[in-house]
Amino acid sequence: MSIKDIDAFLNSKREWIDKHLSDMKKKLASMPRKLTEAEKNELRKNARIVITKRVEYFSKIMGVEYNRISIKFQKTRFGSCSTKKNLNFNALVALMPSEILDYVIVHELSHLIEINHSKRFWAEVEKVIPSYKTKRKWLKENGTKYMMLV
Repeated sequence: MSIKDIDAFLNSKREWIDKHLSDMKKKLASMPRKLTEAEKNELRKNARIVITKRVEYFSKIMGVEYNRISIKFQKTRFGSCSTKKNLNFNALVALMPSEILDYVIVHELSHLIEINHSKRFWAEVEKVIPSYKTKRKWLKENGTKYMMLV
């Protein structure tokens, strides 16, 4: 293509390009800033307290035992459960609404009963959080915003 043809093409798409650039600038401006190291340290301390209390509460209700709780900053997970019964939680879940935090905790504790994501696993989650599907949807729609903080 000649430069003239390229310019004509770009000019014919100018409105579309400008609109999408403007939308992108708005999205970038509304993105949260990264947490400082001091903020992360404070959040980790607070998250450990809150998450530990909620894990203790729900583990009694569910009749499950766990070994260790780790609080980390992860970019792709909100929580995990090892075969050694160790629970790992992303400190960022402590910033989320309490019902979402509880869902994440119950999700991980349910892995102590059923290590996979089978129907039996989801039945365990549903026993404690009947509206888990709503919480799961919220996490899928909003979780990325929290992950962007680290």
